[in-house]
Amino acid sequence: MAAHPSSRERKARGKSARTGMPRSAHGEWAPAAGRFDPVAMLEEQAGERVPSLVPLRYGRMSRSPFAFFRGGAYLMAADLANGPDSGLEVQLCGDAHLSNFGGFAGPDRRFLFDLNDFDETLAGPFEWDVKRLAASLEVAGRQQGFAPKARRRIVSHSVRAYRETMRRLAGMGNLEVWYERLEFDRAFAQLESRLDAKTLRRAQSNREKARSKDSLRALSKLTTVVDGEHRIVSDPPLIVSASELLAQNGTSHEELDDRVRQLLSAYRRTLSGELRRLFDGYRYVDLARKVVGVGSVGTRAWVVLLMGRDTRDPLFLQVKEAQRSVLEPFTRRSPFRNQGQRVVEGQRLMQAAGDILLGWIRAPGPDGRERDFYVRQLWDEKGSAIVEAMNVPTCDLYGQICGATLARAHARSGDRVAIAAYLGRGETFDDALAAFAEAYADQSEGDHAALLRAIAEGRVTAQAEE
Repeated sequence: MAAHPSSRERKARGKSARTGMPRSAHGEWAPAAGRFDPVAMLEEQAGERVPSLVPLRYGRMSRSPFAFFRGGAYLMAADLANGPDSGLEVQLCGDAHLSNFGGFAGPDRRFLFDLNDFDETLAGPFEWDVKRLAASLEVAGRQQGFAPKARRRIVSHSVRAYRETMRRLAGMGNLEVWYERLEFDRAFAQLESRLDAKTLRRAQSNREKARSKDSLRALSKLTTVVDGEHRIVSDPPLIVSASELLAQNGTSHEELDDRVRQLLSAYRRTLSGELRRLFDGYRYVDLARKVVGVGSVGTRAWVVLLMGRDTRDPLFLQVKEAQRSVLEPFTRRSPFRNQGQRVVEGQRLMQAAGDILLGWIRAPGPDGRERDFYVRQLWDEKGSAIVEAMNVPTCDLYGQICGATLARAHARSGDRVAIAAYLGRGETFDDALAAFAEAYADQSEGDHAALLRAIAEGRVTAQAEE
């Protein structure tokens, strides 16, 4: 039976945590003595990835300090493990940078704003996610040429939004917190009075673009008709059709189709009963390997095309490899034996409303090694902010929305009353994380420079995209 301490006891726990770890201590950052070689850490990750795609990952990470930061969650997790620890744990996103928030359609088709990447989710100190968000805002602000005072204001405002939202949620009932969510139209209304007309038009355009990203659009962009059936078109190395992969390993179409259907049957068993009935209305059509993201490049990701009532009723599923969370070496092992289930369960815990078709499987690869995967819809009206198009007011407001959203996600799993008491009413924590973000951005830029040197010296190979 779970313990149920009183609100007073939970507040006391949060305040006592300040004694063990003062909030101001979170502003300190200096690399540990003998800090790891960042390129060696990336090469360690590369050992678990598709070798032919690793140069593409390095190519994407080398583009800019922000691109490097996006792909460097493992590096930052190792650094955070050597830093302050509040002792107040939540279900972490594990990679809560500002590009891993965005809009998507909920099950009721209302357009929501939330975290949208959970590959690294695992339990850990709440501040790890907040620090990753804060540092991402600082790195992005530098890339955009924002002045130091503007960057510090953006970061502190985002952390303040996290703190104030956590304090608001601490006063709410459990079900109220669970039902809490941010609809895009509500967020957009907050922007209308504070942004210029050009920026508002861009935000509205991004929203409409996201709403158009569904399986029908994927059908028109990713497939062609061959002998009366839709087939996914190859665009190597980003998309490689099953037909081309078959030619490489000698597997027949019949063998592949049988194996895919077996795996889809295993995935079906991870869905709830009513969704199994929905899924049974689709038939398998085609399969392709697809490169995704920045940090994820090299992990195995597949796109599965299924058809429902007719050719105007497609369903695209993404089947993405789930490796150990980058947090695991520094926190604890996942309670789930399947890493795909770890991702799905973490997403369900953190998101206010998620993809109804989330599931997981374990599947052997051509090398005979079994790997874990999670399954979701490929395009379900998903969209993210374009960081490169942000000006100072936009980034400031976006950072605040992300900070508030992260607090809501953490409040579902952690002790929101204790965390709110730890954070307090003042700006101590906000100021500390603004200082941390500035110092850690320096470190991340240095790591990016180390990757560029490694590429120039031939230590690693980077592949540029056309």
